Amino acid sequence: MEWIIEKKHEGMLLRDYLREVRGFSRRILKAVKFDGGAILVNGIEQSVRYPLSAGDKLMIHFPKESRSNSMQPEPMELSIIYEDNDILVINKASGLPAIPSFHHPNGTLANGLLAHYEKQKSSATVHIVTRLDRDTSGLLLVAKHRYSHSILAAQQQTKAVQRTYQAIVEGCLSKQAGTIHAPIGRKPGSIIEREIRSDGKDAVTHYKVEKKTTKHSFITVQLETGRTHQIRVHFSGTGYPLCGDTLYGGSTHLIKRQALHCSLLSFIHPITKELLYFTAELPQDMVNVLQKM
Repeated sequence: MEWIIEKKHEGMLLRDYLREVRGFSRRILKAVKFDGGAILVNGIEQSVRYPLSAGDKLMIHFPKESRSNSMQPEPMELSIIYEDNDILVINKASGLPAIPSFHHPNGTLANGLLAHYEKQKSSATVHIVTRLDRDTSGLLLVAKHRYSHSILAAQQQTKAVQRTYQAIVEGCLSKQAGTIHAPIGRKPGSIIEREIRSDGKDAVTHYKVEKKTTKHSFITVQLETGRTHQIRVHFSGTGYPLCGDTLYGGSTHLIKRQALHCSLLSFIHPITKELLYFTAELPQDMVNVLQKM
């Protein structure tokens, strides 16, 4: 990374500039200082206590990131919507796990990303910012290095990363728009399932009905919080499970996976600070359900 110091930042200690202006976390700054990185001002290595002057050329060399030996590159077709040196936006297909797990040690999006990086002769590793369940389709944000990941993770905390979902639920929702505010926690005896429970974490889901019949409702959804399986749990827990979502009571009569798609993603680019906005059309299996409604 490289920046020219502006007049308004003159006199700032290098450490404060990196923390306050460039969004460096303590962890990132520590990695640069002690794990093989370098901080140069006008081509000379400096400590974080160096006072900056207007016009100084600041260059940060980040230490090389290590990849897990257990995760191997696997060439696969990836629907890349956007890519630059810092981030990727992917339209993930349903049925593709984001990262390896006990049940899916390979054949994941992360394996495909490593193969993509190798083809580019890039040393980037995988930092998935907005994870999607295996059978949920749609837009997914990936950071290419720990600095952009750190900034995007901070954006998530302040709700600057926005996602809109489309879903098809069983039943006719009575309200045209509404909010489900119900805490979510792990279901006893399961490491996967969640449920609405009084001792769970706060969870808020907003929805709007786009189309409905006596048996189904097509909705757009925005999350105020990001709990595991939040959309699936909230609608199932209120009597409207997602079509195809067998884990939470949905029927596979019309679709073989949960009818859930991330259709819109917006965020501030971690480096350029530009507001980016992406959309992804509804996949064919969900279109087929709508046509049958």
